[in-house]
Amino acid sequence: MNVLVVRLDSFGDVLLAGPAVRAAAARASHLTFLCGPLGEPAARMLPGVDDVIVWQAPWEGVQPPTVEEADVPGLIGVLRARAYDTALVLTSFHQSPLPAALLLRMAGVARIGADSVDHPGRLLDARHQRLPGRHEAEAALDVAAALGFRPKAGDDGRLRVLPPPDTTALTGNGPYVVVHPGASAPARSWGAERHAEAVQLLADAGHRVVVTGGPAETDLTRLVSGDVAIDLGGRTSPRKLAGVLRGADALVSANTGPAHLATAVGTPVVSLFAPVVPASRWAPYGVPVVLLGDQQAECAGTRARHCPVPGHPCLDGVTAHDVVSAVHKLLKESA
Repeated sequence: MNVLVVRLDSFGDVLLAGPAVRAAAARASHLTFLCGPLGEPAARMLPGVDDVIVWQAPWEGVQPPTVEEADVPGLIGVLRARAYDTALVLTSFHQSPLPAALLLRMAGVARIGADSVDHPGRLLDARHQRLPGRHEAEAALDVAAALGFRPKAGDDGRLRVLPPPDTTALTGNGPYVVVHPGASAPARSWGAERHAEAVQLLADAGHRVVVTGGPAETDLTRLVSGDVAIDLGGRTSPRKLAGVLRGADALVSANTGPAHLATAVGTPVVSLFAPVVPASRWAPYGVPVVLLGDQQAECAGTRARHCPVPGHPCLDGVTAHDVVSAVHKLLKESA
């Protein structure tokens, strides 16, 4: 069976699709993942993926392309030439799968399944109804099951990635805690100064601290690292970041892609979680987690990129001492 899995949004979203991908791969002779540019590095790390097609949809992202720029006919031609038997369209709870399903139908895909609140007409062969409050990883597995794809015996349904490289040359020997101060949206961010204070307190408590961030976050990681932490800002590809996280005792992070990458390599997470999206659906999955932040704040459920409440109360009430206490709680549980 030639199978296509579609998830068109971000890095962390693609990682959350991993258990469903493995379920589909168990019955597929060949599995292709169709993703957007932000999700590509994650798709290439997922077990069970044989091939990746990268396409930026005009309905996804903060700055999506125009329909003309997206070259919809070109994508349809590529998909038609590959003759997929079945497609699994995965979306978040607030997204519609129907635009993607329409393109797949135009490309001749015979059987398509997805979660859909809206009536799908002839676009879906398996229309699944998401259970209330279901975590994104579990919801994706539910859709896969609706298409007849179930995990292999012994698959625990957790997030996984292909084995990452050894990154001891970056981190040095010995235990360490990773702090990742960046976030994909300002509403999910905890202040740089607070991160710096937490790093200092962790160092004072005897922990080696490694600070990570992307190429555009080097000023932030430099500030947060100070003179007490190893600054890896801009120095880790996604695969190397997976290696750094695999070796860590714990990660301190907002609700952003590296938090899901940490869960995929089995590392506990202190999650600075702004409730603009519900933690029940988006919190780090399948590992020990301490959730920090007021989940009942006024911004809850708004999906805002910029905090709609003056003072950012959902996260600004969290102190550096709270973070250190949460790290110690996770380390005690791990021990």
